[in-house]
Amino acid sequence: MKKILIALLLVTLSLAGCGGEKNSQGVDRISDKKIVIGVDDDFPPICFHNERNELVGFDVDLAREAANRMDVEIEFKPIVWSNKREEITSGKIDMIWNGLDVTEERKEYMIFTKPYMDDRQILLIRADSDLDIHSEGDLEGKVVGSQAGSTSDCYLMKNENLKSNLKGYKTYDTFTAVLEALKRGEVEVLICDELVARYEMNKNPDELELINVKIGSIMEMSVGFSKDNAKLRDNVQTVFDEMVKDGTAKKISEEWFQADLIKY
Repeated sequence: MKKILIALLLVTLSLAGCGGEKNSQGVDRISDKKIVIGVDDDFPPICFHNERNELVGFDVDLAREAANRMDVEIEFKPIVWSNKREEITSGKIDMIWNGLDVTEERKEYMIFTKPYMDDRQILLIRADSDLDIHSEGDLEGKVVGSQAGSTSDCYLMKNENLKSNLKGYKTYDTFTAVLEALKRGEVEVLICDELVARYEMNKNPDELELINVKIGSIMEMSVGFSKDNAKLRDNVQTVFDEMVKDGTAKKISEEWFQADLIKY
């Protein structure tokens, strides 16, 4: 009987040590398991591989800082962007931190942190193009391209009137693929996130021209989680709020965009 009581006491102490443990930031530990972050790793400057094949980017830096404060190990897992619903609902990934716009369709299967940046869709054309585009309606009769599963793609798929007036519409698995299609002349106009467009313009000022025409409405970028992962969402929100409060998020934004684009 004495041995049984001792065993029960040891179990009780063990469980007490595991529950409610907090890290140095006062955030509840999620667990000892690695947190898997789904990313499109071909989406500069948000997430991409540099010349040394290292994964870098604006959201990569934010996610790493948050993980460090949460005292958890993370893994960035490249996903096909158009398959993100399956990836997150199946549990293959724990979260998506990768220039993710909050949309009504995504709310069906994800929960989000508070939005941390505004985003809008904009146009890129070749620098040698003679296209005269001043509004969304001027896309009529043009061959347009976008990344499959992107906000641009979702907008066009829902806007049947606009899509039906195009000469052609093509989607590609990655942003780099659709950008190369534009450079080859396979598409005449590329619709994409403004942040990405301006980054590419800075890199290729002689090849590309940015058309400052708003497509759709202004969107909000956030971090997405499966609906049964509210605890992880809340912990990320807690540390991100601290990153904003102490200026770390601002510093990371300025490093990538030369401006503080964090919206709160």
